Amino acid sequence: MHTIIDFIVESVSAFGYFGIFFMMFLESSFIPFPSEVVMIPAGFLAHQGEINFFIAILCGILGSLGGALLNYYLALYFGRELLIKWGKYFFFNEKTMVKMENFFDKHGHISTFSGRLIPVVRQYISLPAGLGKMSLPLFCFYTSLGAGIWVIILTALGYFLGQNEAILKEYLHLITIALILLVSVGIYIYIYLWRKKQK
Repeated sequence: MHTIIDFIVESVSAFGYFGIFFMMFLESSFIPFPSEVVMIPAGFLAHQGEINFFIAILCGILGSLGGALLNYYLALYFGRELLIKWGKYFFFNEKTMVKMENFFDKHGHISTFSGRLIPVVRQYISLPAGLGKMSLPLFCFYTSLGAGIWVIILTALGYFLGQNEAILKEYLHLITIALILLVSVGIYIYIYLWRKKQK
């Protein structure tokens, strides 16, 4: 891990803000690339005065949004047709697709926002949003909001804890668990209020 962080620090230092944007673009697209090894080193470099803390966060958010939009459009233009064509072999038909589109029309905002805060899910939540034809302005807003929270947390960890690997791992682990719990509570409250409104 220490070697990887050193490599990323050197890469971000060499390519600057574009390096942050590009690596976060990869992280948010279908290429599995952990954001932790990008934004934490970026925060460390900001602490050293090599880059600006706030511009680094902005580049991280824009990169995340860019990668998410790539997934969104791939699913929007290619995923629906493929799923309807081949989905019948996996008990997925056009009726199911319509249900998913209706779901994202009503609940896409909470799904997209909460998905950006959950490990593994954050890379792929854009795909069902594209398949469900979620409103693009809403998708961009809630993707940026969720990604922004995560990017700020990681950059702040790198800024205040630097390359102290043991403490970073401990804090990152605790923060991830806390976020999952908060998201779970938030979703429960949302479902409760929505059902109450329906009644």
